[in-house]
Amino acid sequence: MEQKSILRRFTDRMYGGLNMSWPAVILFAVATALLTAVFMIFPVFLNTSFMRVGETFEAWIFFAVIIMANCKSPLDSMLKTFVFFLISQPLIYLLQVPFSYMGWGLFGYYQTWFYWTLATIPMSFIGWFIKKKNWWSVLIFAPVLCFLGLTAHEAALGCIKEFPHYLVTAIFCVLQILLYVYVFLPKIAGKLVGLAVPVIFMIVMLFVVPKPDMQIVEQLPDAQTLTAEATATVEDPSLTDAQVTDYEYGCVMFTVHKPGETTLTVTDGDKTYTYDLVITVEGNYTDLQLTPTK
Repeated sequence: MEQKSILRRFTDRMYGGLNMSWPAVILFAVATALLTAVFMIFPVFLNTSFMRVGETFEAWIFFAVIIMANCKSPLDSMLKTFVFFLISQPLIYLLQVPFSYMGWGLFGYYQTWFYWTLATIPMSFIGWFIKKKNWWSVLIFAPVLCFLGLTAHEAALGCIKEFPHYLVTAIFCVLQILLYVYVFLPKIAGKLVGLAVPVIFMIVMLFVVPKPDMQIVEQLPDAQTLTAEATATVEDPSLTDAQVTDYEYGCVMFTVHKPGETTLTVTDGDKTYTYDLVITVEGNYTDLQLTPTK
């Protein structure tokens, strides 16, 4: 009898050997919500890979795959994954309420996650079939691997610009790709296809598909704390639009149309803050530099 490697024993345990009971699902949801809330509350995690857990999907894909792979049927997978998101996502915002100036207004951001929670119903039903470890697994994982590959690429570009900015995100996404290919995809042919899919997708996105407008959130360099009346405008709107998104930490979201130089003005009551804004686009990476106007 062939003895399994340490890695194979570990992955067999993680993806199929856990008792994913209802108490375990609820505990898992609460624990991930607590950890995510910590990352969102403490300023030390601002604009890091850890804060992304509360903003983007790569970590939640990891959690969802663990649940689906340890369920007994497609229906079991659907119900438990749905309940996991139904508990964890609003709990993240609830835990932040006492620490945020927005208070209950934070739940305005929950709407998108609620839609994704509903989407887990069909997704986790179909996703259970990754347990078959055949060509259906390749088909089911294809969009997931594409998303993880593109996220890893964008995070790596950000890391090159501001090391070690989002280094953890890039490594985490690459490791997820390798892990899923190793555990769920069949034989050598299936694994090669699984590795080729995100690579081909990134090539198409980078060189074939026109680059869409990029949305980037930047904190004002002098870390101004703004009020809910604060507004942001740019001198040349053909380059980018601007909108204040986080008043407590003075964050502005830019929807970048093209590179160039302009001026950002933030007006907050009788106070006005002016910044020189330089937009650089290199390949699929967009960089913003904000400098207080002298």
